[in-house]
Amino acid sequence: MEINVNDSNFNEVVLQNEKPVLVDFWATWCGPCRALAPVIEEIAKEFEGKAVVAKCNVDEAADAPVNYGIRNIPTLIFFKGGEVKGKIVGNVPKSNIVEELNKLL
Repeated sequence: MEINVNDSNFNEVVLQNEKPVLVDFWATWCGPCRALAPVIEEIAKEFEGKAVVAKCNVDEAADAPVNYGIRNIPTLIFFKGGEVKGKIVGNVPKSNIVEELNKLL
């Protein structure tokens, strides 16, 4: 299951989580973001209990996208222990995303 994050819950859900966290920075008007959405949903189901998959709408969160230098979307950032461990920009194959997540398990 995906979790929606914004400025008010980003610290709690992402930075203070003991599990690896994948954050998908996206927007409703972004075509590549919409194309990637079903893949992110699949990954959320496959990694349930092992990792957290979160979505951050850049139009609804001001601080998080700025803090992590989001200039293009979709951008996927991988966190572990509150630190950035990886980053993928653009719509990429599912295997690339799974490979990054597996590195953190």
